[in-house]
Amino acid sequence: MIKKVRYDYQPPRSARQPQRSRGNRRFFPAALILVALTVGGLVLFGPSGPELQARTSPVEISAPQQKIRIPVRNRVEAVITAGETISSLLGGYFSAQEIHELSQQSKKIFPLTRICAGQPYQICTIDDKFDSFIYEIDQNEQLVIRRTGEKLQIERIPIKYEIRTQIVRGLVESSLFEAVSRAGETSELATALADIFAWDIDFLRDLRSGDTFSALVEKRFREGKPAGYGRVLTAEFRNSGELFRAFYYQDGERPASYYDENGRSVRKAFLKAPLSFTRISSGFTYKRFHPITKTWKAHPAIDYAAPRGTPIKTVGDGTITRIGYTKGNGNFIEMRHNGTYKTIYLHMARFARGMKKGKRVAQGQVIGYVGSTGLATGAHLCFRMYRNGSPVNPYKVKAPAAKPVSKSRLVDFKQQTRTLMARLEGRETVQVAALKTRESARSNRN
Repeated sequence: MIKKVRYDYQPPRSARQPQRSRGNRRFFPAALILVALTVGGLVLFGPSGPELQARTSPVEISAPQQKIRIPVRNRVEAVITAGETISSLLGGYFSAQEIHELSQQSKKIFPLTRICAGQPYQICTIDDKFDSFIYEIDQNEQLVIRRTGEKLQIERIPIKYEIRTQIVRGLVESSLFEAVSRAGETSELATALADIFAWDIDFLRDLRSGDTFSALVEKRFREGKPAGYGRVLTAEFRNSGELFRAFYYQDGERPASYYDENGRSVRKAFLKAPLSFTRISSGFTYKRFHPITKTWKAHPAIDYAAPRGTPIKTVGDGTITRIGYTKGNGNFIEMRHNGTYKTIYLHMARFARGMKKGKRVAQGQVIGYVGSTGLATGAHLCFRMYRNGSPVNPYKVKAPAAKPVSKSRLVDFKQQTRTLMARLEGRETVQVAALKTRESARSNRN
């Protein structure tokens, strides 16, 4: 068994010292010092091999992780209900004074008092604090109130749509509304077509089974979903064998309007009727038995039976000369159109917003809503027209047309008309194919 020997360089004094020669006694301390210096130098200044690096690399101390807080965003989408105001909508985010200042700031852009029931809106918040309010003014514009730092920015911006153009065709069997519905479209398009041809076709009296229509229509999409209609670029309606055409065109600085293929305006001085999609309950006559007074008397008017609340449109541009209530007429409006004609609208449920004596109104503008006020047995509109103070049958009045396309733009109008007709009749693809064929033949010759 081998026994390990432990060497002690500082042995006890009682230990026996080995005999050393004088030369060895001198060499040992120097050699020991040399070895110590060599080892120390390698440690402090020598090359750093892998093992040395592993022993001397610094220790990495990881910093504590910082938690990043993500703001909580929330969006509420709803529709304005009856009685709601800007105060009730934003009262949880602003004081009464702040809402007053907001209303004053918005007045020139869009008066907040004009927010009405039925229109969509959005309220967006960040960490339960107000960020933005978006209100749909109509199908074309939005009111946007947005926080930017400490201030509120208010602007009126157009709604962005994806537009797709499509041809719609239909056959009338009972009504225009029913024909449009069977074509896969909504009543909004039926109303648009009725408005375009309202000066030439009375859709209550003139419509016949077998009538046809076709239209080149802009369809709107928001976020990939259908969002109503844009412009009707061109349309044609065949009524009782007679063909009516209308083309959308903007003549210089004039408002865009509809013209026939010759550039004549389809717009006349008076609409054929002040209501759409109703029925005539009593015609123009000088002898009618009154259902309430039980007497025979003249009825120089046209009665339109319609659901309560149906919008009533003025048949022509004019100025309100009288507005109010009488026992017989109920709520009524009298309008002067020029020095020759005036019209009266009786038995309204209520007036449209802003109607007052002296107000100028545009043809087709809604002035009130069907009701049964005054001497009336049911909801209807009594419509009267006077020429030089004497009552006339509205259906026998031949009203002049509005201005035609200006001569300076007639060539441009004709060119656009040909393009629109080619699209409506499906000839556009044929013309494009023929053009490509001619270009191909020309390139082959070259």
